[in-house]
Amino acid sequence: MTAESSTITVRLVRSFEHRNFRPVVYHGVNLDQTVKQFIAFVQKDVPSRTGLPPPFKAYKYGCESYKKRQNHKHGDTMKIIHQAHKSKTGDLVVSLEDDDKLILKEDSTLKAAGVANETELAFFCEEDYRNYKANPVSAW
Repeated sequence: MTAESSTITVRLVRSFEHRNFRPVVYHGVNLDQTVKQFIAFVQKDVPSRTGLPPPFKAYKYGCESYKKRQNHKHGDTMKIIHQAHKSKTGDLVVSLEDDDKLILKEDSTLKAAGVANETELAFFCEEDYRNYKANPVSAW
């Protein structure tokens, strides 16, 4: 498998407090596309993906209220959870550390952002993440 065509696992995070997430594997991902293009692809793919429970298909990862308040064009966020052949964190959903290094910038390519073959990414609403980071308490 070439560096330009990689397998990426995207962890769809619905709730940090309830540890509600579902991994989705994407094969043949072009690492030369921008993070923004990949986010748009995932947003379009999730509602029609077979095998995903309806709550994950219907969940709006767009965070409209956050976009309006912060004047952001995009409220969706991807963060590197794990890279192949490196150690994993003990966090059950997403690590709350190293945001500046691990949160992907929309205008960079996946490759430039540090994504490689067999990288696992979290896809979540930034507003939910910020709220959970301010008060990291699990509901169960």
